[in-house]
Amino acid sequence: MVGKEKNKIISHKQLQDVAGKGLLSLQPPEKIRIAVGYATCGIAAGADAVYQAFEDFIRKEQLTDEIILTKTGCFGFCKQEPFVNVVYPGKPLVIYYNVAPEEVKKIIEATFQKDVFLEKALCKIEHWNHHTAELDYGKGFEQVPIWNELPYYSHQQKVVMRNAGITNPNSIEEYIAVGGYKSLFKVLKNNLSPDDVIDIITDSGLRGRGGAGFPTGIKWRNTRKENSETKYIICNADEGDPGAYMNRNEMESDPHMIIEGMIVGAYAVGASSGYIYIRAEYPLAINRLQRAIEQAREYGLLGNNILGTDFSFDIKITCGAGAFVCGEETALIASLEGEAGRPRVRPPYPSVSGLWQNPTNINNVETWCNVPVIIEKGAEWFKTLGSQNNAGTKVFSLVGNVNKVGLVEVELGTHIETIVCEIGACGIDDNKIKAVQTGGPSGGCIPAHLFDTPVDYDNMKKVGSIMGSGGIVVLDETSCMVDTAKYFLNFSVDESCGKCVPCREGLKHMHEILDRITKGKGKSEDIDLLKVMSDTIKKTSLCGLGQTAPNPVITTLQYFENEYIQHIEEKVCEAKVCRELTSFYIVADKCTGCTLCAKHCPVDAISGQAKYIHVIDQETCISCSSCFNVCPFDAIVKLSGESIDTPENPIPVVKK
Repeated sequence: MVGKEKNKIISHKQLQDVAGKGLLSLQPPEKIRIAVGYATCGIAAGADAVYQAFEDFIRKEQLTDEIILTKTGCFGFCKQEPFVNVVYPGKPLVIYYNVAPEEVKKIIEATFQKDVFLEKALCKIEHWNHHTAELDYGKGFEQVPIWNELPYYSHQQKVVMRNAGITNPNSIEEYIAVGGYKSLFKVLKNNLSPDDVIDIITDSGLRGRGGAGFPTGIKWRNTRKENSETKYIICNADEGDPGAYMNRNEMESDPHMIIEGMIVGAYAVGASSGYIYIRAEYPLAINRLQRAIEQAREYGLLGNNILGTDFSFDIKITCGAGAFVCGEETALIASLEGEAGRPRVRPPYPSVSGLWQNPTNINNVETWCNVPVIIEKGAEWFKTLGSQNNAGTKVFSLVGNVNKVGLVEVELGTHIETIVCEIGACGIDDNKIKAVQTGGPSGGCIPAHLFDTPVDYDNMKKVGSIMGSGGIVVLDETSCMVDTAKYFLNFSVDESCGKCVPCREGLKHMHEILDRITKGKGKSEDIDLLKVMSDTIKKTSLCGLGQTAPNPVITTLQYFENEYIQHIEEKVCEAKVCRELTSFYIVADKCTGCTLCAKHCPVDAISGQAKYIHVIDQETCISCSSCFNVCPFDAIVKLSGESIDTPENPIPVVKK
């Protein structure tokens, strides 16, 4: 295998020697190191072909003794995948973007010349591995910007994603080399008591990154104080919000970070067993977590007598079937126990009676990721990031109608406008941005005039939304807010466990009303009815799913009620999204008779011969947009509440 690095099982003594010196920094490689971004986004963009091209070229040119070829995770800028990072001894690490297999040769040739293939060089990272020796720039290196000088990264602060896209997620040696397990060593070998650890987490102000924002230190202490011989900790990796994939990337790019956080947490609360509950739709994350767990066991970092102490702890992975409600902690526990994933009445809370009626602490992926860095750098350092009562950073997935799609890690308190317009570079095709939807189906739609709102737990609540696990969906003027509310509510209807009547029946009835409105059959009293039902369902549902599911409806009514009125009174969808309110027409003087529209119409609603102007039969048309999407001449227009004159008989296209 090309450039395969041998596993090196280090002893407790060796780990102590490295950590004790406080070096824990990967020295610049003695060989050229080439790493291909191999998270889900990279693979989807063609990383397999790129990796294979590197492997073939290295083998063909007999360069296996000179190049280490490896894989890494996602660097965050998903739009620019596949990424390749290259480091030559004594040179900065260079990240190449949108790499195609045919560009592999040029990258390798430039690297051997101690230069850069500037055409595809995105940025450079000078001290990616904490190494402080002087670097030799020369040639093209000076022309490559430092990563945090790029607009996409200039407002970002990498804490959770500190190693993502740089280190090999399948290598415990690389994780240790860049500081991994240093915090665990500090806790166990510096004789920090469990209460000392909890004090550090409490003082840091870390709040749960799963959405509710409950103080992590309080949660840990509640579990710690329970008098029980058996306690559990759980990592909630059941990420299910539409458009959210932060946790998936964290697991795919840096799995040891999560494991280290869980080990420290287990020591603090007194747990001997832990579970990672992850949805089966994340096969790559599952594979990398399992490999990381096995490596940690081999190194004596999981299992009995960790690092030669009397502390023992191990982790198992449990795959869920993809039920969104299992993100709620009591439903997750029920699923772990082999029962249907339905929420349970609280109290008792899991910290008192959780998994198999034992005290249980549950935190989500990103919460565990923060633990090692807080232990290493201290509570005061962590509080220098973020805003008051909202310390630290947060990773968001920035998706939707925005130019620069990807993962964004910013300090809590960063304004929406900074994330969407400065990092995301605003709307696609210069379309005006209308709103953002945060917090998934449990969140709300925040209008553009409130984009000066800081993104944190408290300020999101003030404008009627939540931060949630971190999904930000950008909506522009081509988005219908009534249809958006209907989409998210439909998701909640499908994912409701059905245990309580308000959620099971109430959400379904609300969805029926929204569906009626989008079809132009709404009534003026529907608006008041939606408001009353939303309030009732929020107050009477059993768990967080039902209590927050009306949020998209509430906020769209609050900020975009005019669109509801247009749908009801004028039978118009301004965004031309709602099919029953939208019509398609062919503009005669633009039609060339190419027949593409007719060929793609699923209901044969378009008539006309080749080189003759075509006509759409409005009675047959189902407003599916197929013709609109394929027409290369902009000859098809989309209208709502309007119509245009079209020829009744086919007319030949006259060439000028």
